[in-house]
Amino acid sequence: MHAMQYEITLPADYDMGIIRTRVADKGHLLDGFPGLGLKAYLIRERAAGAPVNQYAPFYLWNTPEGMNAFLWSAGFQGLVDDFGRPEVQHWTGLAYEEGPSSGALPRAAVRSRRPVPSDVRPADAVSAALEEAHRTAALPGVVATALAVDPRRWELTRFTLWERPEPGAAGESYEVLHLSSPQAGRLRRGRQW
Repeated sequence: MHAMQYEITLPADYDMGIIRTRVADKGHLLDGFPGLGLKAYLIRERAAGAPVNQYAPFYLWNTPEGMNAFLWSAGFQGLVDDFGRPEVQHWTGLAYEEGPSSGALPRAAVRSRRPVPSDVRPADAVSAALEEAHRTAALPGVVATALAVDPRRWELTRFTLWERPEPGAAGESYEVLHLSSPQAGRLRRGRQW
């Protein structure tokens, strides 16, 4: 499993209705994309209390070929043409768990990140993060949670999809506009090694 996200930060006065319309018009185009476990079309809005206006889709890929096919596709090039080339963050998948609301359409997502301290063994940090992800996945309202690591920066990242907004959840909160999940059933559950 590979996790991926890019963030397009928009001006404070940007009409986020443009992004909503874009997702409504084009979101379905990835509903059958080969190699894609899921894509959550995420936004944050200043008008709703977020620090920025942002379009920040999150992906879980079953195959690197699917991810590569997307990044070099006309669809991604259209995004680059409209907004510029974003920095694409990419993480090695560590775990994926479905929650009690796995059958529901998620309406919110939370991304939490934390560095692995230099004085902590990476395996110990990952083990603790796996336990935390497992506990998170069991919470009421959780659709799914994924844990990933950037071994270049030694940063752990957890994405959790929620059936509805979860007040007080630690991390950056997003609204989910659409979920493409053509191969979510192929995402391997649990630890990824």
